[in-house]
Amino acid sequence: MTQYGFYVDLNACIGCKACQMACKDRAQNEVGANWRRVIDYAGGEWRKQGEAWVPDLFSYSVPTACHHCSNPPCLPVCPTAAIEKDENGIVVINVDECIGCHLCEWACPWGAPVFYEALAVVDKCDFCKDIVDAGGNPACIDACPMRAMDWGDIEELKVRYPDAQFPVAPLAGPEDFGPNAIYTPHTQAEGREGEILNTEEI
Repeated sequence: MTQYGFYVDLNACIGCKACQMACKDRAQNEVGANWRRVIDYAGGEWRKQGEAWVPDLFSYSVPTACHHCSNPPCLPVCPTAAIEKDENGIVVINVDECIGCHLCEWACPWGAPVFYEALAVVDKCDFCKDIVDAGGNPACIDACPMRAMDWGDIEELKVRYPDAQFPVAPLAGPEDFGPNAIYTPHTQAEGREGEILNTEEI
């Protein structure tokens, strides 16, 4: 079975949020409902060097959405079986079957499912399934001006980008869910702790 996944080069991403806006536009999402989010992450410190203060800082952006896990934590907790994986490994929510119980939302360590107050249902990134099934690219991929993102079968992506990995800070570890997203880590930040700068946006 094919398993689609996402790839992002964190050295190329400039945090412009074009991917987020393209996703929002395609999904016609209301204000505050973001299937794709861009997390700004930074850390480091200023060090005194002689009479001067020298910056030893890093900052990068992490585009993230549903990872379409091989073993999605959202799927088994749904009491109405509204969540399923298709033949390409895309995790899809059937909103007509959703009762808005929040269980999938609470089960996902990456916050992918989004609750819609007005409709009392949950929905999330569907990998632009209609576009992909018709032979196109997910909206986020085409929108990236830096071509920092790619998509395809996750095993092929791992071969194409051998330095890519999951997790990267500040995303939670994969545990046993098998998230199908990989990132080329930022060169200045590997192994360094930082903090999320835009928590109010995500």
